[in-house]
Amino acid sequence: MKKTIFAIAASLIAAATVPLSLAGCGESEDVLKINEVTHSVFYAPMYLADALGYYKEEGFSVEFTNGGGADNTMAAVLSGSADVGFCGPEAALYVLIGGSSDAPMVFGQLAKRDGSFLVSRTDEKSFSWSSLEGKEILAGRQGGVPAMTFEYTLKNLGVNATLNYDVDFNYMTAAFESGIADYCTMFEPTATEYEEAGKGYIVASVGEQSGEIPYTCFSAKSSYIKNNPEKIEGLLRAVTKAVKYINENDSATVANYLTAYFDGTSVSSLANSVQSYKDIDAWVTNMAMEEQAFERLQDIIESAGELERRVGFNSLVLTETAQAVYEEVYA
Repeated sequence: MKKTIFAIAASLIAAATVPLSLAGCGESEDVLKINEVTHSVFYAPMYLADALGYYKEEGFSVEFTNGGGADNTMAAVLSGSADVGFCGPEAALYVLIGGSSDAPMVFGQLAKRDGSFLVSRTDEKSFSWSSLEGKEILAGRQGGVPAMTFEYTLKNLGVNATLNYDVDFNYMTAAFESGIADYCTMFEPTATEYEEAGKGYIVASVGEQSGEIPYTCFSAKSSYIKNNPEKIEGLLRAVTKAVKYINENDSATVANYLTAYFDGTSVSSLANSVQSYKDIDAWVTNMAMEEQAFERLQDIIESAGELERRVGFNSLVLTETAQAVYEEVYA
């Protein structure tokens, strides 16, 4: 955990140079800057809200940048180069424990389970998790929710494997292709494209096995939330409406709206990716995080040896606005 805090502090200087992933199409000067942990169909509701004009209805446009890891995303929030961070809540938790006069607060949860898929070098039609015994897996950065969730899952299954933490999040797929490790976790549409290219085989959903956890959330500095309540509410309303749209429409319809956000990815691949996430029930309908889920998150971080001390739910999480938005949208 301390290493993660140091990484956040060290990367503050580099935060302003985080590469631009895509920008909202609105021409309004009122822009909400969101730094996302990675760019994936796993976060389809966030892009769909833009494509359907939901942010515009709230009076602002959005600008997305790709942090390439929760530590970089939190660094962007702390430095002010991003208004909102979209990543695992552990990043805000580490900052809170480390001490801050303007600590980020988590104000909305989107993903309720791990969104990665386990990719093997060989076609394992009868895959079981025991197959990972003694194997090496690229599963994310040490101290990050993806790696800790994977480790927690293996512990519960009684499987002993080696998790390789040496490769930066954005380079895991390339490292796997170069010959590192026996398995690699990948988000969509990367996993499907990797398999379609004949480079590997999707053998399991990590999230389906690991169960529910507050996996990816929106957070912002306390001062920003206090000074921009309309934008916070607008963001939550737009994304809540987008999740509702996905649940009420087929994946092919949703995929057609996502093509502008995934240049070079086919509609069929996007549709398959969306369906994969619908199949594992990846997204919450109510973005107000539940205290029970937060405690399970701390269990997982504690099990990984990355938690210096536990914190109270209300010290990090805000739920009032997300709950009100949910009741409004689903009235």
